[in-house]
Amino acid sequence: MAYLWMTGAIIYYYHWEKPFGDKVNEPPELAHWPGISILVPCHNEGENIIETISWLQKTRYPDFEIIAINDGSNDDTGKILDKLSQEVEQLRIIHLESNQGKARGLTLAALSAKNEFLVCIDGDVILDPWAVHWMVWHLVTSPRVGAVTGNPRIRNRTTLLGKVQVGEFSSIIGLIKRAQRVYGRVFTISGAIAAFRRSALQQVGFWDTDMVTEDIAISWKMQLNFWSIRYEPHAMCWLLMPETFKGLWRQRLRWAQGGMEVFICNMGKLWTWKRRRMVMLTVEYLISAIWAYSVIVTILLWATGLFIDLPDYIAVKSLIPGWTGILLGITCLIQFGLSMIIDSRYDRDIAKNYFWIIWYPVIFWMINVFTVAVGVPKALLKPKGQKAVWTSPDRGMRSSTVESDQI
Repeated sequence: MAYLWMTGAIIYYYHWEKPFGDKVNEPPELAHWPGISILVPCHNEGENIIETISWLQKTRYPDFEIIAINDGSNDDTGKILDKLSQEVEQLRIIHLESNQGKARGLTLAALSAKNEFLVCIDGDVILDPWAVHWMVWHLVTSPRVGAVTGNPRIRNRTTLLGKVQVGEFSSIIGLIKRAQRVYGRVFTISGAIAAFRRSALQQVGFWDTDMVTEDIAISWKMQLNFWSIRYEPHAMCWLLMPETFKGLWRQRLRWAQGGMEVFICNMGKLWTWKRRRMVMLTVEYLISAIWAYSVIVTILLWATGLFIDLPDYIAVKSLIPGWTGILLGITCLIQFGLSMIIDSRYDRDIAKNYFWIIWYPVIFWMINVFTVAVGVPKALLKPKGQKAVWTSPDRGMRSSTVESDQI
C-alpha cells in the first residue's frame, strides 16, 4: 500500500501540482468569483473562536459571508460570538440551545446560507487567506465536482506527539489523498477544511446526524451518487491536534468507529458496475482493518507462546522485527521523505520533523491497531439512528497564537 500511495502521489504531483510551480499564493484566474458562505460549527470553542474569526477577516476572497453555529456550548462561546457579530460585518450567528452535533449544525447553516458554494472549517482553524480561491476554482470550472478537500497543517508542535503528527498529515494523509485523487475517489474530505456545492449536498440529503464521522459519511454519500471530490493541497489551514495519549486515543477511536459505520451503511451499494470506482477505497479500507486484527492476533499468539507450546505453524517466537520489519521501516522512511519533499512548498519547516517520525510505527501504528479493534465492535453494536453529538476534543498545547509570517 505504501508503494501504491507513493506512486499515486508522484503522478498527482507531476500532473496537477508541478504545473503551478511554486505559486502557492497565486490561485488560477477566473473571470468572476461568485459569492461564498463560510460555515464555522462551534461547540465550546471560547478559547479559539476569536482567533479563527479574525483570520477569516484576512481572507482575500472578494465576496463572502461567515455563519458561525453555536451548538449548545456550555462555555462563553455564545457570548463571544454575539460580541464578534457586532464588530464583523460579514458574520451571522446561529444559536442552538442544546448539543445537536456537528452534522445538524452544518445542515442548518447550509440551508440558511445565501450562496451556492460553501466553505466549512472547524472552530479552531486558521484559514490561509488564499485557501478559498483554490477550492472555489474547482467548483466553478467543473460542474460535477461536489466537494473539494483542503490541506490541513498542524499548528501545535511542542511535544513528540505533535511533531510526529506533522509528518503523519504530510506522508500519510496528504500522500494518500493525492493517490486516491489519481484513481478517482477520495476516502474522506477533511472535516477541518472543505468546500461544497450546496445543490450536491441537497441532492444527497446533507450530512447524516447519526454518524460519528460526518466528514467520511458525506464523502461516501456524494461519491456513491456520482459527485466527484477533489483534493487541493494549495488550500491550506492550520489546526490544533491532540498532544496527549488520552486525546489521541479518543480521536483515533472516533475515526475507526466512524469508518466502519460508513462502510456498514453503504456496503450494499458498492457492488454495482456504475459504482466500480469505489472498489479501490473499499479494498484499501478492508486491508487496513484486516492488518490491524492480524497484528493483534500476532501479539496474542506470541503472549500465549510464553506459557503454552504452540504448533510451529502458528507459533510466534519473537516480536523483534526481522528482515521484513527492516524493509517495512525503510519503506516508511522513504514514504515520509518523499511526502516531505512534495509538501515543503506548503510548510517550510516540515523537514525539521523528519527525524521525529521514527516513533510513528511505534506509537501511531499501535494506537491505530487497538482503536480499530475497539472501534469496529462499537460501530457494529451501535443502536440504529443514535444521534452523534459533540464531545469537546483535546486541542493540544499552544505557546502562542499563529503569526502572519508563519502562513
